[in-house]
Amino acid sequence: MKLTIPDMSLVVLVGASGSGKSTFARTHFAPTQVLSSDYFRGLVADDENDQSASGAAFDVLHYVAAKRLEAGRITVIDATNVQRASRASLLKLAKEYDVLPTAIVLDLPVKVCQERNEARPDRDFGEHVVRRQRGELHRSLKSLEREGFRRVHVLRSEAEIAEAEIVVEPLRNDRRDLTGPFDVIGDVHGCREELDELLVELGYVDGVHPEGRTAVFVGDLVDRGPDTPGVLRRVMAMAEAGSALVVCGNHEQKLVRALNGRKVKTTHGLAESLEQLSAQDEDFRAKAHAFCEGLIAHYVLDGGKLVVAHAGLPEKFHGRASGRVRSTALYGDTTGETDEYGLPVRLPWARDYRGKAMVLYGHTPTLEPEWINGTMCLDTGCVFGGKLTALRYPEREVVSVKAKKVWYEPARPLEPARPLGGREPAVLELGDVTGKRIVETRHHGRVGVSAEQSAAALEVMSRFAVDPRWLPYLPPTMAPCSTSATDGYLEHPEEAFAEFRAAGVDHVLCEEKHMGSRAVVLVCRDDDVAPARFGIPGPGAVYTRTGRPFFSPDQNARLLADVREAASELFEELDTGWLLLDTELLPWSAKAGSLISGQYAAVGAAAQSVLPAAVASLDAAAARGIDVSELLARTRTRESTVDAYRQAYRRYCWPTDGLDGVRLAPFQILASEGHAYHDRPHEWHLALLDRLTGDRFTRTRTLAVDTTDPASVTRGVAWWLELTGAGGEGMVVKPAANLTRGARGLVQPGVKVRGREYLRIIYGPDYTLPENLSRLRKRGLNRKRALASREYALGLEALERLARGEPLWRVHECVFAVLALESDPVDPRL
Repeated sequence: MKLTIPDMSLVVLVGASGSGKSTFARTHFAPTQVLSSDYFRGLVADDENDQSASGAAFDVLHYVAAKRLEAGRITVIDATNVQRASRASLLKLAKEYDVLPTAIVLDLPVKVCQERNEARPDRDFGEHVVRRQRGELHRSLKSLEREGFRRVHVLRSEAEIAEAEIVVEPLRNDRRDLTGPFDVIGDVHGCREELDELLVELGYVDGVHPEGRTAVFVGDLVDRGPDTPGVLRRVMAMAEAGSALVVCGNHEQKLVRALNGRKVKTTHGLAESLEQLSAQDEDFRAKAHAFCEGLIAHYVLDGGKLVVAHAGLPEKFHGRASGRVRSTALYGDTTGETDEYGLPVRLPWARDYRGKAMVLYGHTPTLEPEWINGTMCLDTGCVFGGKLTALRYPEREVVSVKAKKVWYEPARPLEPARPLGGREPAVLELGDVTGKRIVETRHHGRVGVSAEQSAAALEVMSRFAVDPRWLPYLPPTMAPCSTSATDGYLEHPEEAFAEFRAAGVDHVLCEEKHMGSRAVVLVCRDDDVAPARFGIPGPGAVYTRTGRPFFSPDQNARLLADVREAASELFEELDTGWLLLDTELLPWSAKAGSLISGQYAAVGAAAQSVLPAAVASLDAAAARGIDVSELLARTRTRESTVDAYRQAYRRYCWPTDGLDGVRLAPFQILASEGHAYHDRPHEWHLALLDRLTGDRFTRTRTLAVDTTDPASVTRGVAWWLELTGAGGEGMVVKPAANLTRGARGLVQPGVKVRGREYLRIIYGPDYTLPENLSRLRKRGLNRKRALASREYALGLEALERLARGEPLWRVHECVFAVLALESDPVDPRL
């Protein structure tokens, strides 16, 4: 005997004490799915039979049930539930969380229940209790469906209970198994000619796509247009052939009510549909009636990544089933007011949408389809003389055909979906970036951000960063190579090559590490791009790895003008209106001038004033015959290390006047419209970036190394010694292929190998003394590397979301998480 229950159902077991509800629950459901009133009495009173604790026990039970239903999990209530009042509170929960309630009734004879109770020493109540409970049960049997239970299963014998089998049925709207590709088509409203033209444009032949694509109609196939029967005939055939899915629109709903003989107003095109259908044969009318009546309110597709509903659907309703869900999907929410045209004012649900699924819908016609927070309205008013529009999924490509004519005069003129060049003026909200957060990344899974980290990032972002609309990406921190055991060195390229070789990376690219500051450059091809794409006017931004601006607005514009001019070929070749570049801005003093003068130069000046005098005093003491040889030698060594220290930081400074003397060394194209480029090898990036010529740009020198070839490794070490010997900072060793995965997940995108003299700036003048090197070789790198991996994954996620055209809040949650992780207490010298 199969008992079907819908997925996400609230299952209420109903039966007198001793009817076997707990045994039934244990047999057919997972322990975590079952909430027993006895168990909760035991939790709150240490006695499962303490009836005085029932009130508190059910309070806790209802709380847990609410959390499970909110998460969309099957929840089974194991209690007698024979009284209508106890069931009413459970039905209220099901309604609140938009799940379908199911009642499973165990209606066994009083004698059987009583015999079972007598066999349990903890059940000391008499037969009269069971009789009373069974009487209440029988009085309820006929009313269970009227109370609100969508399905009622009654088992009247021990044999029926023993033979029962629970079958969980997916909801009709749950088509997560269908992965597409899809062509989602907006409101047709009886425009058969335009529909046929659009289907041809999309590649369909006689309603079937040769590549197996599926059309998904957002509803409102009927009314207003010239050929509702023709549209229905075409779409019904496609649905029957399996090449189309259809959700119900409010116009189908109203048409069905009219065909069912209900009293409805024949306005808004219904009269035309009824007249056109009356001219069809009875068989077609019956099929059309049944087809429209069987349409469901929304579909969840592609593993939950895509939701299609006629009027759109907030995330909390995705995959749910209730009257409220259906009403919202068909009509949307309104304020209760009407506009100047007498039409309802609709709540802007899409403006506040923060769900993971893409939501495609229609219902409210607009001039153009536009993205709002991962949602798009595809009703572009074909019947009103506009266009019939489809979106190719997952390609996110809009395809439209123009209406043949104005078939029906609109009640109000078609309007843009929203202001500000198609962009929502306030797409980023405080709630998007505060509190504890979990960011899902494709390349590293879940990355957590604590509330304290979020608070630290908010402080930086709100006080110091550029406008967040200019911040689609923050670069990750970079870990150094493993600590070297080579005499006199803390870092050495042999360790970097060995690490990549151990990770299975045979080919690496060594890039010169410029003596500058990491800078991200977002540049727009012309002044029209930024308002339309980023919702903000301006040429772009140049910012630090923590999102702070390098220059004043005027200087920023001047620098970006130079980049825009130099990148004209790249704009054309990559077919984009904007570029996001990873660069080094030179010299270091352009950003870190105060750090150099206030910290490094101060140390150098102090040491230079003290140590020569100390050496002179010790020389004088030695001349008088005092044995100060050891102290003198140590002081002279310190004097020489200070000289080396001053030379090291001076190499990072050259005179600049405003932007005069400032240069950029670009080394990676992060993204452009529709593309993120971390899947392209580094040599591809550098070849394109070498086209940026002029005094403003510096090339990045490179050397390819095969980590499995000792001769190649030797050449790599020699090149690093040459760079650092000439005063260079060192190099960054990267997997030549760029994004690379190893056995343990993402391989580090690059490790820095800093030169011996540069590290004096970081660790102090005397770090090369043997006792200091011995201590520093114990530095721990694991925390830094874990941080680098998480930030790298977040950066990739931001770039991919940006390339897909996802809303700013989706991109910015990744960017903000990178900045939040930067507050981790990691040794800043690493």
